[in-house]
Amino acid sequence: MTGWQAVRRLVPEVLGVLVRRYGRFDACEDAVQEALVAAAAQWPVDGWPENPRAWLVTVASRRLADQVRSDAARRRREEADALRTPPAGGEAEAGDDTLTLLFLCCHPALTPSSQVALTLRAVGGLSTAEIARAFLVPEATMAQRITRAKHRIKAAGAAFELPPPAEQAARLGVVLQVVYLVFNEGYTATSGTRLVRAELAAEAIRLARELHRLVPGDGEVAGLLALLLLTDARRPARTAPDGSLVPLSEQDRTRWDTAAIEEGVALVTGALKAGPVGPYQLQAAIAAVHDEAPTAAATDWPQILALYTVLERVAPNPAVTLNRAVAVAEVRGPAAGLALLDTLSADERLTASHHLVSVRAHLQEMAGDRDAARAGYQAAARRTTSEPERRHLLTRAARLG
Repeated sequence: MTGWQAVRRLVPEVLGVLVRRYGRFDACEDAVQEALVAAAAQWPVDGWPENPRAWLVTVASRRLADQVRSDAARRRREEADALRTPPAGGEAEAGDDTLTLLFLCCHPALTPSSQVALTLRAVGGLSTAEIARAFLVPEATMAQRITRAKHRIKAAGAAFELPPPAEQAARLGVVLQVVYLVFNEGYTATSGTRLVRAELAAEAIRLARELHRLVPGDGEVAGLLALLLLTDARRPARTAPDGSLVPLSEQDRTRWDTAAIEEGVALVTGALKAGPVGPYQLQAAIAAVHDEAPTAAATDWPQILALYTVLERVAPNPAVTLNRAVAVAEVRGPAAGLALLDTLSADERLTASHHLVSVRAHLQEMAGDRDAARAGYQAAARRTTSEPERRHLLTRAARLG
């Protein structure tokens, strides 16, 4: 992890400190962003501070104090608080603050889409442009949505503290979805020159661990942590030395993280036994089947197909159907998989991305239709905004002549 990647991981901790101290989420988030800009300008010239977290807290606090100086009656108190350098260890456990911030972003005053967007921004550290691409909306639209979300939290008078257990349970579904989305952006970046953003994937796993400690008996929390561990275990083998994508079937499995696989399998096995079964547990079970296969050829595709069939009943979703089509092709042949893909042709949630086109090309290649597969890979390459994925798709097309 580079120095700046490590600094980016500090963002939710610094924001948590400020919101705990001042209680003004919208102003604190702006102040933290200004502190990051100042760091990018000063640290390469003046050298890195001994305690980057304390530096960011202090500078962000000063920016926040500048914003409130128009209130003369409170000016001295705000400046005194803002200019106070925090102790080296911080005011509270960083994990606790980040988890509290996560639940704050999932406040019931917000719509589900705003909860996800705000958490990706404040906790995940994604830019507005990255979040807009994930939601398939213009960047300006997403900027307005995030701004409205911050204002609604302020208007709701939300306190910076973990909600009581009953309210935690009500917000937990959105919280899990957000952690999952942060991990996905880290494991396969939606755009740019890097396939993987390891700092985001690591942050999502850390948040999932915090949630598991908070509610250790929740099967879906355990399932999500298992899913992230089992998926991230393959990360060392996902890219070649030149940064290009290595598909699952071609990965060197000796490079997979066996400790993460063992932990993930144990988590999902325990969660499935406890019941009831939810979508994250089922996805973790699918990931476990892949990870436990010694070779790609030894993968238990009938079991994976059975799990996807249950998952589609539990949580219907076009992405699930897309993945089930691959399993159908492996078990029943590519023609059956392509027939299932045809049912997704009118789904706007998939037709706007490259995923449906690339999966269809893969199944066409399995069926021996080289011309159609080559054209499909080329079309998918034109749609993706990820440079490693684009190169991979073009390489697949080139192999077909």
